[in-house]
Amino acid sequence: MDKLQALQSFIGKEFTASPSPFMRWLNPIVVSAEEGQIEFQYTVREEWLNPMGNMHGGVTAAIMDDIIGATMFSLNEKNFIVTVNNSIDYFSTAKENDIIVAETKIIKRGKQFVNAQCEIWNADKTRLIARGTSNLFKINN
Repeated sequence: MDKLQALQSFIGKEFTASPSPFMRWLNPIVVSAEEGQIEFQYTVREEWLNPMGNMHGGVTAAIMDDIIGATMFSLNEKNFIVTVNNSIDYFSTAKENDIIVAETKIIKRGKQFVNAQCEIWNADKTRLIARGTSNLFKINN
């Protein structure tokens, strides 16, 4: 089973088989997984909140970085791919127990670099919470 198939085997379920302890802590539910495109669902937890009771911007950034990393695994590349940078715009927020959805897509897949985008939405996708892009670099194992 390749990495994409492993992701697809968890559609509708929590992705407990992630090799990332951090991703397992985030507890994503796999909504969909295709080559270069993933959608995960999360439930905002108390420990994700800032003092105002909103989802912390750092958690938003962490979700983006983590799901974009999973998107790189969906490419079934032989090389490991690492984040070079992240750029995030914040538009709205989420509260404790809100369901949020993160969607990724590959913008450009080059020989050495990959550019990917992630959007985080409220559950019914009527309110964009944040949008970010990331540049990633392929390294030899």
